[in-house]
Amino acid sequence: MSGRADSDTDPEITGPEPAAAQDPEPYAEPDEQDDEPTEPDHEPDEELDDADDPAQGARRARWTAAGTGAALTLAGLAAALLRLARAAPAHVPAAYAGGAAVCACAAVLGARGRTRRALWLLIAGVMVMALGDQSD
Repeated sequence: MSGRADSDTDPEITGPEPAAAQDPEPYAEPDEQDDEPTEPDHEPDEELDDADDPAQGARRARWTAAGTGAALTLAGLAAALLRLARAAPAHVPAAYAGGAAVCACAAVLGARGRTRRALWLLIAGVMVMALGDQSD
């Protein structure tokens, strides 16, 4: 690189003099506007979008926390039953069942709107299940 600037520098950077020299139609007339009023793009009484509605976001968080908690509860109980059927130490199925119980509590809290606490309980429940699996 020679350190030389490009010849097509943005007009906002260079100032008004070079921008006028680069303008292909310096004496162009501005477009005339119609006197008719324009209609707005949306109706004022429309409902807010999902991204703009805080109540919809809270509902989605509650459903997500409750659904994830229920799914992890079922997975933990299934794993506990499978480990109980095989020859495994007793603390392994107990860890899976304990983690499933914690995830069930998280599902209940999530359904009631305590989504932050539910998230932390879900993390704790999965960690308990993982620690039980590591000791197998």
